[in-house]
Amino acid sequence: MGSSLLTNSSAMTALQTLRNVSSQLATTQNRISTGQRVSTASDNAAYWSIATSMRSDNAALSAVSDSLGLSAATVDTEYTALTSVIGDKNSGLTKLQALLVEAKTAGIDRTKIQADITQIQQDMKLKADSATFNGINWLSINTSAGPAATPASFNLVSSYSRVGGTPTIGSITVTTANFALYTTGGASPTGILDTTVAPPAGGPTPAPAAASVSTMNIGALTDAAPDQVLLDSYIAQVTTAINTVASAAANLGAVKNRIATNTEFVKTLMDSVDRGVGQLVDADMNAESTRLQALQTQQQLGVQALSIANQNSQSILSLFRG
Repeated sequence: MGSSLLTNSSAMTALQTLRNVSSQLATTQNRISTGQRVSTASDNAAYWSIATSMRSDNAALSAVSDSLGLSAATVDTEYTALTSVIGDKNSGLTKLQALLVEAKTAGIDRTKIQADITQIQQDMKLKADSATFNGINWLSINTSAGPAATPASFNLVSSYSRVGGTPTIGSITVTTANFALYTTGGASPTGILDTTVAPPAGGPTPAPAAASVSTMNIGALTDAAPDQVLLDSYIAQVTTAINTVASAAANLGAVKNRIATNTEFVKTLMDSVDRGVGQLVDADMNAESTRLQALQTQQQLGVQALSIANQNSQSILSLFRG
């Protein structure tokens, strides 16, 4: 084809090439600025959809991690109070048991021993009432039927998973009755330390009222055999309470350990999901940097090629100069 004033094929080819290079350059610059090779659905619909769902799952896992932190703090509060109630040689049920055994000594002043026992009873009640975190207390509960009642169980969120479009929330169930030391609102107390026990056969006459660990009183007891029988029953009652509270603390310790294990697992899982999303959508910055340099060079050459092609039209004018 000869030289044409209306159609400049060379310029059209150079312009098409320049447009293509500019488009690729814009894509590369977007990947470099965002750090992603798939930042919108138009980049790769399948990968973008998967990455969006995985990011949503990670947000849910982050909420699970926060919930586990709250649960860990709650369990730790209750566990600390339980172990404090068990006490040692100077406090709690352990000290109470020692005082009752001491009260078996003939001729001892049990009124003074009762003064110490009363302080221990009040201290244990205070510790149970204080074991509250975020409005939750498993040691001192309300068993009434009204809205103020403590729930029979608590579900501590521990995991999140999604298969297809179906999410599954895992939880650790804690039954409050297993840890209750004191109860209110019910027909009769049912806590570990406030459940009353009838006096034993062979005890004082008339028989004293049924007593719990939190209400037993030895101030009026003597060295008489019936009083000693009642004192023995109090010692057995406290020993049983120590074993029950220790079992409750052991259960809470197991729950505490499970929460710690789940917390670590959730954090590791979140990291895995982040890596998976990155493999799908993150740009390879080394490759993109190399591609940017090449495209910038191609763009410059394209501009020069278009400039040369446009000069062909000017050469036609020379044919008409006299």
